[in-house]
Amino acid sequence: MKRVLITGGAGYVGCMVVPKLLEAGYAVVVYDLMLFGSHGLPTHPHLRVVEADIRDTARFSSALDGVHSVIHLACISNDPSFELDSALGKSINFDCFDSLVAACRSAGVRRFIYASTSSVYGLSDAPEVSEEHPLAPLTDYSRYKALCEPILLRYQSPEFTTVVLRPATVCGYSPRMRFDLTVNILTNHAVNRRVITIFGGSQRRPNMHIDDLAELYVQLLQVPDDLVAGEVFNAGYQNRTVADLAEMVRRVVEREIPETIPIQIQTSPTDDLRSYHISSKKIAQRLRFIPKRTIEDAIRDLCRAFKAGKLPNSLTDERYVNVKTVKQLAARLRLEPVGS
Repeated sequence: MKRVLITGGAGYVGCMVVPKLLEAGYAVVVYDLMLFGSHGLPTHPHLRVVEADIRDTARFSSALDGVHSVIHLACISNDPSFELDSALGKSINFDCFDSLVAACRSAGVRRFIYASTSSVYGLSDAPEVSEEHPLAPLTDYSRYKALCEPILLRYQSPEFTTVVLRPATVCGYSPRMRFDLTVNILTNHAVNRRVITIFGGSQRRPNMHIDDLAELYVQLLQVPDDLVAGEVFNAGYQNRTVADLAEMVRRVVEREIPETIPIQIQTSPTDDLRSYHISSKKIAQRLRFIPKRTIEDAIRDLCRAFKAGKLPNSLTDERYVNVKTVKQLAARLRLEPVGS
C-alpha cells in the first residue's frame, strides 16, 4: 500500500481528494494547520492526520516516513486572504517551499505534485492560454504561486518526479465548504437571497468541478513518470462569462428548488475586468484526462446539499469564507513559534 501525504488535506479541495485516495487503495497522511478544522475528513483506518505548520520543516520531515508521493495543496488561498498580511502569506506560500521540496527528496519521496493556479497568467487576449503562455500574475498570491513552479522543477530527476498543476476556479460541494468562489457564491445567493448580483459580467472565467479535480490528483499519482516528469498542466473545463454563470445558476436553482422562483439577476459596474480562457488540450492529449462533470452539475450538487441541511447559516457563518477565517487567525500565525 503506497502512502501519500497531502498538505492542506483538510481544506476545500483536500477533503474531496482524501476519500478518493483511500478508495483507490492508498494510505493517506493529511498534514494541515487546521485553520478551518478537520470536520470534513472521513474516519478511516488508513488515514493519519497531522495538525502542523508546513513552515515547521523538522515536523514536516518527520511526517514523511514511508511516504511515496506528496500532493501540496496547503497555502493561504485566494487574493483577499493573502492581502490581509502579505508577509504572512509569503512565509506560508513561498518562503518555506524550497525547504519543503528538499525535505521530500531527502526522505525518498518519489513524486511531488504542486497545486499552482491558472491565475498565474493574469490578463490575456489570447483565445487559448496554453502552458507556454507567458506568466503575468497580477496579485501577490498568484505571483508567489508562479515563483514556486521553477523551484520545484529544478528538483526534477529520475528518482524524484515533479509535476505542476494550474487548476481553473473550482466549484461544487465539499464537506469543508467555501462560499468565496464564483459559482458557489452565485448559487448561495440564488438559494438564500433569491437575488444574484454580478459585477461586470463580460469577464470570462475557466471553471472545474471539484470532483473532477480530485480525481485528477489521484490520476497524477498513477500515470507513468515519463508522461508527467517536469511537466506543467492546465486543468479546466468550461470557460464562461460571469453573466453566463449567473444565468446558469438561476436556471438550475429554479429547477432544483422551485420555491426560489423568481430569482433576480442584478448587474453592477466593476473595474475588475480580468478575463482569460485557459486551454486544457495538453492534459487531455498527454493523460487522456477529460472532465466528466459540468458547472450545472456543481450547482445541482450545491442545491442538494442545501436541501439536505449540510450548509447551515451559509450567508453568515465565517467558516465558509477564507478571508474572514484567516483574518481571525492571522495574529496567532504571526506570533506563534512555527515549531510549537
